[in-house]
Amino acid sequence: MSIQIIGVIGAGQMGQGIAQVMACAGYQVQLVDSSADALDKAVIRIRQSIEKLTGKGLLEANNDYLAAIQCSTELSSLTSANLVIEAATESEKVKTTIFQALASICPASTLFASNTSSLSITRLAASIPNPERMIGMHFMNPVPLMQLVEVIEGLQTDKSTTMTVMEVAKRAGKISIPVKDRAGFVLNRILLPMINEAVFVLEERNATEEQIDQIMMLGAAHPIGPLALADLIGLDTCLSIMDVLYTQFGDSKYRAAPLLRQMVDAGRLGKKVGQGFYHYER
Repeated sequence: MSIQIIGVIGAGQMGQGIAQVMACAGYQVQLVDSSADALDKAVIRIRQSIEKLTGKGLLEANNDYLAAIQCSTELSSLTSANLVIEAATESEKVKTTIFQALASICPASTLFASNTSSLSITRLAASIPNPERMIGMHFMNPVPLMQLVEVIEGLQTDKSTTMTVMEVAKRAGKISIPVKDRAGFVLNRILLPMINEAVFVLEERNATEEQIDQIMMLGAAHPIGPLALADLIGLDTCLSIMDVLYTQFGDSKYRAAPLLRQMVDAGRLGKKVGQGFYHYER
């Protein structure tokens, strides 16, 4: 199947990044969000990111990549998309509602991909007609810089769907690795328990935020500490993934740290709101 127009749902940091890399790869992009304000902010941040990458020589100068991105607050703008990538809130109910709405307005040939970081692709696919067109494309944050895309096949996913999205990822400069449809897939099943353990260490006052991050950077050669990484991911997303892992596997090792839950309850969600384990200028 030839992909020319890609829809991206969600103008948050993941949706922004996905829209940017697809536009820079030569696709026409329809970026959709229910908030016009979020779309305006997304365009500004995408422009800034493109300018930064161009300044570093990573993108061609004098190429108006941003012109390939059209914004809308209406899902109906995606009727002509060949592939729609959903990057909305990490909630099965939210994502299912979106895909059911898409299924009612898009042709049966339109491929659907979810950027979910933990939810079952099989369950999402079961909620729509033609479930063979559903797949997971788990991009990493920040999308313009991180090479990996986990590609997750549901039980119903057709091989042609897999090959098509892997070709899209390749054209966008990504390395796609197929993984099984299991809670957390591979990266987050390993990464999030480590972040969660760092929160336990902080809660037990074994070390400060800065010390924990410095120890992991200096002692384990991590480019960023686990608490700073949690802030970048979003503490609400971290908590959601831990809850999915705990529910799906029923193992106490996936129990979310109480402090992580408290931080989310307090609205301290990380860099996107200006405060998490650290404070950020907005």
